[in-house]
This record gives sequence, structure tokens and C-alpha cells, in this order.
Amino acid sequence: MRALISSIVLAVCLTASAHAATPHDADVAAIRTIVEQFKGAIIARDGDALGKLFLQDHDSWLSVADDSIWGAMKERNAAARKVTPSSWKTFAAMVKDSPKPMEERFYNVRIETNGAVASVWFDFDFLVDGKVGNRGSESWQMVRAEDGWKISSMLYSAGR
Repeated sequence: MRALISSIVLAVCLTASAHAATPHDADVAAIRTIVEQFKGAIIARDGDALGKLFLQDHDSWLSVADDSIWGAMKERNAAARKVTPSSWKTFAAMVKDSPKPMEERFYNVRIETNGAVASVWFDFDFLVDGKVGNRGSESWQMVRAEDGWKISSMLYSAGR
């Protein structure tokens, strides 16, 4: 009987420790909030709110054409680039000035952090006027600045 009770107590302790909060759960929750704010700002066409999610004095943004569109891009324009730099400022202005509704849907969001830096990776569909205009994978590098978590760089694949 004592062995059974000891086994039950040990199982409960192991289960409780497996579900205990990790040191960075609050950071992951804060980053998930930023992911939701990012999506909401696009839907609201609020370029200013979108811009506040980024590290203001740094901008690294790259789009990489995947094989599903690269050949057609090259046929249309011999000078087309597979890797295209841009900026969050350009994106925020496009969102703000868009005459059509926009939305970015995120799937399989994964967040890794040590509390100072973070990486966010997800698959996405980007919709314009209810139609998928682009889909692929996207990654953000984030930093925990004096005023909270900020996106410092973005890299995404462009495909259909």
C-alpha cells in the first residue's frame, strides 16, 4: 500500500513540475500579444500602430521569392531579384494607404526566447481584398528594449 501511495505522490509531483511555468513564459505571452497586435494593425490599416511594434532605429527586412513565383518573375523582368530588401516603414505606409482590406493570417507560430532576444517563426497567408496575394514562411528577430519587445528584423518567403 505504501508503494502505491508513494507512486501516486511521485506521479503527481512529476506532473506538476512538468506543467510549472518556465522563466520565460511571461516573455512568450508578451510576444504573442505583439503577434496579435501586428495582425490587428494590418486589418485596421493602422500603419502607426504597426510601426510602434518595430525597433525604431533599426530596419532589416528581406523578401525571398520562392520557386513557385521566381521563374515567372524572372521572365517578366530580367533584372528581378530573388532577394529583395525593404523596410517596416514601407510596409506600414502600404498598410495605412491601402484602399483595399488587408489581412495576414498566421499558422504554426513558434516562439523561442531567453528573455533578452527572441525568434518568432510562422507560416502565413497575406490577403488583399479577401484574396491570398502571397503565402509563405516568415521569421522575426526580436529584442527586449527599454520599452518592451520590438521586432528588429523580418525575413519572409514570397510564394503563391
